[in-house]
Amino acid sequence: MTLHLDRAVPAPSAQVWTPDGWHRGARWVRSPNFGSRPAGVAVDLVIVHSISLPPGEYGGPYIEQLFTNTLDWSAHPHFEQIRGAEVSAHFLIRRDGELVQFVSCDDRAWHAGISSFDGRPACNDYSVGIELEGLEDHPFEPAQYGRLAALIGDLRARYPIAAVTGHEHVAPGRKRDPGRAFDWAGLRARLGV
Repeated sequence: MTLHLDRAVPAPSAQVWTPDGWHRGARWVRSPNFGSRPAGVAVDLVIVHSISLPPGEYGGPYIEQLFTNTLDWSAHPHFEQIRGAEVSAHFLIRRDGELVQFVSCDDRAWHAGISSFDGRPACNDYSVGIELEGLEDHPFEPAQYGRLAALIGDLRARYPIAAVTGHEHVAPGRKRDPGRAFDWAGLRARLGV
């Protein structure tokens, strides 16, 4: 599903963003896995993901370690399947609603991989990636939806965000997240669109 947002931009929240694209309400854990966005490209898409490491386990340090290239690949058998991955997202929303930022929104995080939205390839170039701690088939927490909606509002105040979609929609057949347990109707209601 994709939520198309009108072009009306919410009033900026005072002091939400640093001048270089960091959200002041997030805990910052800087990832080395990012690059510059192409010149002249507008950041107009939010891509929602889901992640848990190991699958189905929540609250541990492994997601942050994965995004900062410090994960001990031998710490769990599942990690052998992702050994050597160099990935990131702009944000992670933990089960309790905690917001963690890994990459400035002015930069290109490595979250969507081979992807396309409305015929435009390379979604990382023009999107913000938000990971929700969770699995595709497990319900997400109300605190996560509240934080996600607030974050999208903050992003809209800084960037011309026109749509919110899932990883599964920009990489169909390759990705399944955030998955069938994600409440798109509930997010739509929270966003008022």
